[in-house]
Amino acid sequence: MSEIKKVVLAYSGGLDTSVIVRWLQDTYGCEVVTFTADLGQGEEVEPARAKAQALGVKEIFIEDLREEFVRDFVFPMFRANTVYEGEYLLGTSIARPLIAKKLIDIANQTGADAISHGATGKGNDQVRFELGAYALKPGVHVIAPWREWDLNSREKLLAYCRERDIPVEMKKGKSPYSMDANLLHISYEGMVLEDPWAEAEEDMWRWSVSPEKAPDTPTYIELTYQKGDIVAIDGQTMKAHEILAHLNKVGGDNGIGRLDIVENRYVGMKSRGCYETPGGTIMLKGHRAIESITLDREVAHLKDSLMPRYAEVIYNGYWWSPEREALQALIDQTQTYVNGVVRLKLYKGNVDVVGRKSEDSLFDEKIATFEEDQGAYDQKDAEGFIKLNALRLRIAASKGRKL
Repeated sequence: MSEIKKVVLAYSGGLDTSVIVRWLQDTYGCEVVTFTADLGQGEEVEPARAKAQALGVKEIFIEDLREEFVRDFVFPMFRANTVYEGEYLLGTSIARPLIAKKLIDIANQTGADAISHGATGKGNDQVRFELGAYALKPGVHVIAPWREWDLNSREKLLAYCRERDIPVEMKKGKSPYSMDANLLHISYEGMVLEDPWAEAEEDMWRWSVSPEKAPDTPTYIELTYQKGDIVAIDGQTMKAHEILAHLNKVGGDNGIGRLDIVENRYVGMKSRGCYETPGGTIMLKGHRAIESITLDREVAHLKDSLMPRYAEVIYNGYWWSPEREALQALIDQTQTYVNGVVRLKLYKGNVDVVGRKSEDSLFDEKIATFEEDQGAYDQKDAEGFIKLNALRLRIAASKGRKL
């Protein structure tokens, strides 16, 4: 019936992807290979193995990708101080290119004809998964069940499970929201959040206390940077994923990293979502602080002008694109001298920079001082500088031109 003999599925072990396993078997008569990624989502991934086996899956891949995720995807993104639409730290977006890469790797390894995912036809993730897959394997066949089947509600999915004896774990007290989590963030969508006027319920948040309930005493931390990446916290060297996990804990304990936004999806609609990104919020503040004393002014301004474009590239799913690689090369080159230590104060939802130092600092106290500078800067030079910069304004004004 079908030319598809084997499919690699991005598999979480939840309701949707469990249904997809059986649906692929029924619809395409194919063998299904499952791939489950541990990106630090905070839940055990190993139970997915038993669930896949119960569905007749013989080739099951479960990989711990936490270090690769933070080192090769999160850190490069934060070198650019990346923020989408002024607020979103791209926690979901940055995980998708790694998953796409692994799907293609496993497809090549197992000789699969296609890959599949559980992203819906309304969201960004379908674009991100598939753009990544096509960039890495141009001829790959992609199966997106949500664009093919009519199981468009939880009730229909559960009925499908009953008809085909698919075991579904019904957890008491499970969050009603559509959630995505990894080491960088946890997101919440759906239910009451579909009304942009409705305030998120306090018991929804999982990683952070509310700022009102955060400690009354501030927490101080010191971040050590090498070439734009954090390599140590409070003098203790850590791996990339350990750094982010530590910052998530200390940030969440201090009520840091909550976000409630309406964003513009790539497919055209607006979407309201809530995010917890405690570690990323701290990382962004710290990185801008160390750059403030180590980057040349024009380089810093150039980076800031390119950042919105770089953010769109990642948000829209073009990590594996020539434009992202070109931007990354420029960004990484700027980080050569972004070395030093930043001291931060965490207090009731706020991250304040209270100190920064670097052997590569361009801050010259002798020039910047308000006290006697012993001739390091001749203030008379400013007069000519101002007149030259005002020349075009004076000429236009003399001609009677109005602003």
